[in-house]
Parts: sequence; structure tokens; C-alpha cells
Amino acid sequence: MSKRDFYEVLGVNRDADDKTIKSAYRKLAMANHPDRNPDDDAAAERFREASEAYEVLKDSQKRAAYDQLGHAAFEQSTGGGGAGFGGFGGGFSDIFEQMFSEFSGGQSRGGQSRHGADLRYDLDIDLDEAFSGCSKDIVADISATCELCTGSGAEKGSQPVTCSGCGGRGKVRAQQGFFTVERTCPSCQGAGETISDPCRSCRGQGRVEKSENLSVNIPAGVDTGTKLRVSGEGNVGLKGGPPGDLYVFIKVKNDSKLKRDGVTIYSEIAVSYLQAILGDTVEITTVDGKVNLKIPSGTQPNTTLSLENKGVPRLGNPVARGNHEVLVKVKLPTRITDEERKLLEGLASQYSDKNINSSTSLFSKLFGKES
Repeated sequence: MSKRDFYEVLGVNRDADDKTIKSAYRKLAMANHPDRNPDDDAAAERFREASEAYEVLKDSQKRAAYDQLGHAAFEQSTGGGGAGFGGFGGGFSDIFEQMFSEFSGGQSRGGQSRHGADLRYDLDIDLDEAFSGCSKDIVADISATCELCTGSGAEKGSQPVTCSGCGGRGKVRAQQGFFTVERTCPSCQGAGETISDPCRSCRGQGRVEKSENLSVNIPAGVDTGTKLRVSGEGNVGLKGGPPGDLYVFIKVKNDSKLKRDGVTIYSEIAVSYLQAILGDTVEITTVDGKVNLKIPSGTQPNTTLSLENKGVPRLGNPVARGNHEVLVKVKLPTRITDEERKLLEGLASQYSDKNINSSTSLFSKLFGKES
């Protein structure tokens, strides 16, 4: 009997997003789980179909392969091989293996355990967490070893047996003209074993979906796009194969006051024209907290002042840090008192900067008005 379309099994459209696919699977799994339907073979079959469909459609590359080739995409890779990131891998080695075995009669790896798929987790953190490093608790959805059958896929008291159709190879050979080609064994679907009494919890898969609580250490200096590897926390492998890894992709949230470019921090400070002329010490926000910044006398508008070693630590070398660049904005008052006017006009009468037109007062230059 031919397999049903995976989208049809889950009852979703072919353009459904990941959230819709996951929700549809969970509803079907809950309604048809063997524990709820102990003597219902039809429910057991629906549960198996839903699990198989979700295993493919939840993974972006497996889904892309299925959309292009249908079920045939996986008939060629059931025999084993390491699953790559997010289920990305396994494909290239298995495809080449299939090509060589079909045209040269080579041996396949059917029946062997398979390395579990790597998983991806996207994690948002604040700038101060990226600066100092931190530990974050996350919840990852993974495929874990079935506790009831300990990964064998067989009901307690029974064991998988070597497939009689392929002798445990997971492949069968057939003569086509001058060539001997290998195909996935139809009896065991490439597993190399058959299970006469499948586990009622995992339906013979040896794995179950579960949510895992993990603590991830974030080193100082990470940036958006940093990839952290958590070894052995991916999906468990089939048939007792080792688990894959979990890859945590970092995204650093934007900060309202501080802007980051690599290890350099940028910010702005507004000072009065008197502070710019006379100089002053002002308080600014940095990744280290509040610090004092000296405004030299005669500071011009849009001057950049540097705070050395006040930027972000370099990833892997937290002692080495970037700088904090501060852009100084000078604020001019829109209105002044009569006393301020007199003082400024007195100053303007003594002003001798030859670059300013002598027919225009300093007061006019500052405020756009004639005295």
C-alpha cells in the first residue's frame, strides 16, 4: 500500500508554517496515542503516520527534499549515515552511496545505528548579557530515547529480529539489464530489522518527542549570529545511535542608548554651549555602568570623544576590549534672559576671531539675531 501524502496526514496545506505543522501533529498524537487507544489498530496507524510525517515536515531541509521528490527522497537515505545540522546532513553521503551502490553493486549501511540530528535554537539576549556573559535556561523540543523500550522500538519482553528479506543489510539487489542495483528493503524499510511487537509508547520508533530543560553558558563578547554548540543535546539517534548536538544561535537585542558595531560601542551626549566652551565633566552610560566623561574646553559640535577599553570584550579573549565612542552634540538655547544677552554682547565686543565677519556680532552668530 502506498504511503499517504505527509501534508494530508497532518491535515495542513503545503505552505503551512512550522507552528501550524507542530500544532496539527500534537493534536493528532494526543488523540491517537496508544495509551489512550490501547486496542484500536486504526488509531495506532494514525499515530504512526502522524509521527512519520512530522519527523520530516518539522525539518526545513527534509521538508524541501520531500516537496521535491516525495517519499522517494527518504527511501534512498534510510540506510544510515550521520544526520547533520537540524537534520541537514546525512543527505550528501547517503545520496552518493546510493549512486555508487546502484551502478556498482556496492554495500550499503542498512541496519546500523544512526547518529541523531543536530538541532537549532534561536536565543535573544540583552546587550549587557552579551557584554558580561551569562547563563540562560532554555526549553528545547527534542527526540529522546523511549524510556519504555529503551530505544529498541520493541515492546517489553520482545526484541527486533534480523530482517529475512535483506539479511539485515537494509537493501535488496535486483538485476536491471547489465546493472545490479540496490533498493531499500520493502520489508524493513531499510532498518535491517523487523519488529513483530512494536513498543506501544513510541510505536516502534525507539524515540519520543519531549521538551528538555537546559542551561546554556553564554560567553562574554557574543554578537548577533554567534553560534554556540551544546554537545550531545540534539535528537537521539535511531537504533541506539548517539545524539546530535544543539546549536544555539545568538541575537543581541538593540539597546535604546548604546549602539554596537563589533567590539565598539557608540553613544551620544548633549551638552550646553557653555559646557562646550568652558569644559565640564558629565555622567554617561556605558556597558560598565555610569562613568564620568571629561568634556574639554572648546569642544566643537559633533566632536567624538573616545573611552579606551570601554567597549565589548573580544569573544574568546575577554581581557581585550574595544572602545566606546561618544558623539558630543552642543545644544544652543532658543531663548535667553536680558542679563544673559548683556553678558554675551559684552563678550562679543571682545571677540576677535578673524574667521567671523566683523559686521556680525557673536550674539547673531549664536542665535541668528542682531543685537
